[in-house]
Amino acid sequence: MADGLILAIDAMGGDDAPDVTVAGAELFVAARPSARVRLHGDETKLASLLSKATERIEIVHTDLAITSDMKPSQALRRGKGSSMWNAIEDVKAGRAHASVSAGNTGALMAISMLVLRKMDGVHRPAMTAAWPTLRGRSVVLDVGANLEADAAQLVTFAIMGEAYARAILGIEKPTIGILNIGSEEMKGHDEIREAHELLRNSDLDLDYHGFIEGDDISTGTVDVIVTDGFTGNVALKAGEGVARMLGTRVREALTSNILSKVGAVLAIGGLKQLREQMNPSNVNGGVLLGLGGVSVKSHGGTDAKGFARACELAADLANSHFREEVAHNLNKIRQKGIAAE
Repeated sequence: MADGLILAIDAMGGDDAPDVTVAGAELFVAARPSARVRLHGDETKLASLLSKATERIEIVHTDLAITSDMKPSQALRRGKGSSMWNAIEDVKAGRAHASVSAGNTGALMAISMLVLRKMDGVHRPAMTAAWPTLRGRSVVLDVGANLEADAAQLVTFAIMGEAYARAILGIEKPTIGILNIGSEEMKGHDEIREAHELLRNSDLDLDYHGFIEGDDISTGTVDVIVTDGFTGNVALKAGEGVARMLGTRVREALTSNILSKVGAVLAIGGLKQLREQMNPSNVNGGVLLGLGGVSVKSHGGTDAKGFARACELAADLANSHFREEVAHNLNKIRQKGIAAE
């Protein structure tokens, strides 16, 4: 597939669409000479934004777009024919191998589930996030798709997260941990403890580490962090807030007086490296795992570089054996009688 990969892009979704989505699509095709893109949206607006005509970027016109304030139920009732819906429909119909949108998260989840359906054995898809760590990057899921998760769902998240980490991070045997309030086995609520026992005693060939705590996420103790969507989303937003605060404080400290400014000049190389590591554009893109196709959510406020990164993520996942690996282990847990309610 690598030589003929096609992405379907919701060009009208996002805070700064379609400017950012078109620019991001151009960056993506420039980095992947064999890839093609189907841009869904207002043809007049999109054509005027393309820096040059290319056969590898096709515009698919529609006047309709999902707004940022539209509820998921409204999107399902009124969203058919919109740029978001049509991009996802491309994947279902086989016209594209993956879709990317920076639009309304709730609408994207609802439409993706309706159009692409769920994989056999998946009760609810999970949203992933890539988390910068001292060792590189980790995968956290769920970060918002499911406020609650029972033990069987957490096991499913572990299966999907492990295969996802192998496909995207290139880790042959990703380690897995369940986020808890302590590492001791008696800590946490019943669902977490039950999921812990299921994973510890399974024959899924997973490298299960056990419970981890919040401070383990950024240190990179494990490659895959499993939790419910409420906890994962709070942790993600808290981490983003701390990163922004640290960036502001470092900048203030380095510009407070003439000596600190001189020090900043001397440390410019290290500071650039730190800024690159903390740049959200480099880890942009969350995937709805557990669907019958690849649907990637870009951050709504991303820049062109970040949107291109989300496109690259979608391409990498479409080119992987992720879904086959997940289906194999889901079949195993069904045979063992472990099924999400």
